[in-house]
Amino acid sequence: MSDLPAFAYAMHRVRVVFGAGALATLPAELERNGMRRVLLLTTPGRAAERDAMAALLEGTLEGTLAEHFDGARMHVPQEVVREAGAVVVRARPDTLVALGGGSAIGLGKALALETGLPLAAIPTTYSGSEMTSIWGISDGSEKRTGRDPRAAPQLVLYDPELTYALPQPVSASSGMNAIAHCVEAAYAADGGPVSSLLALDGIRRLTSALPAVMASARDPGARAEALAGAHLAGCALDMTSMGLHHKLAHTLGGSFGLPHAETHAALLPWVMAFNAPAAGEAMARIAAALGREDAVRGMIALTRALGTPTLADLGFTREMIPRAAALACVTRYPNPRPVDEPGVRSILEHALAAGEDRAARV
Repeated sequence: MSDLPAFAYAMHRVRVVFGAGALATLPAELERNGMRRVLLLTTPGRAAERDAMAALLEGTLEGTLAEHFDGARMHVPQEVVREAGAVVVRARPDTLVALGGGSAIGLGKALALETGLPLAAIPTTYSGSEMTSIWGISDGSEKRTGRDPRAAPQLVLYDPELTYALPQPVSASSGMNAIAHCVEAAYAADGGPVSSLLALDGIRRLTSALPAVMASARDPGARAEALAGAHLAGCALDMTSMGLHHKLAHTLGGSFGLPHAETHAALLPWVMAFNAPAAGEAMARIAAALGREDAVRGMIALTRALGTPTLADLGFTREMIPRAAALACVTRYPNPRPVDEPGVRSILEHALAAGEDRAARV
């Protein structure tokens, strides 16, 4: 008699290409999917990437770069979605290609959801967003999120060489963002053996790779391992529900303007500590993936080793705690431990105290 629990999960249709030099396969991959007229989406200052993309597409059958929109911004502001939507109407692409991190890919998802156009994603960070159907849009006062298969990329190209130029501090925070996806997937109530396998392997790969990336930004093996870990993190998150950690990170980003990946890194150990009493088995597996005896202490040690910023470093103050806690409790969402305002306040107080303690020791 098997002790394997019953489980269920859904996966959206996507083709994934992974490997050094994978960007060169873009024309063939677009052609394979019937994608010929491209709107490139990036953050500002990506003229070199635009020119390289145009040159890459020149040799494809009827392939063309219709236009380049370089206004993607963190947290996907509603006004940016409107601006990019106007470009879609003018340029009449048949495909969206998002090149960059969570900001560019998040904009691509919002446009795919709004226009029905297929989306191809080429991630250059470790957010893992490219593998999920999760979308998010902010309006200046809050960030709305949801899931919709229309938002999910249909093609994802992972080229580790595109991450070599990613600054090491950004690499560390982005990698911790991916680890946060893995942690929440590991203890999600609707998780199962498949999502757990992906999540724990993602933690192992990222935990091993990120210190090596911090030691040498152009280490090809470390960059490939980190990107593979991010891929697994996105897959695991797409199979499971998001809990308190993601809700709180989105609250601090959408309502207080804190940077996305850095906020994930600053919050993760303290949300884990809050949930640990209700997720003992998952925490034991997470600790093993970290190579530590205790998951929470292991995660604190990792953030310190990587030098990721604390909430205090990001400009969050004690005066903001009551409003943040209230906003994080407006809606109900699955989480190992019941969520209330005192609990959220405690998490934020511990996260701030950690930053103050670090500053005092410097």
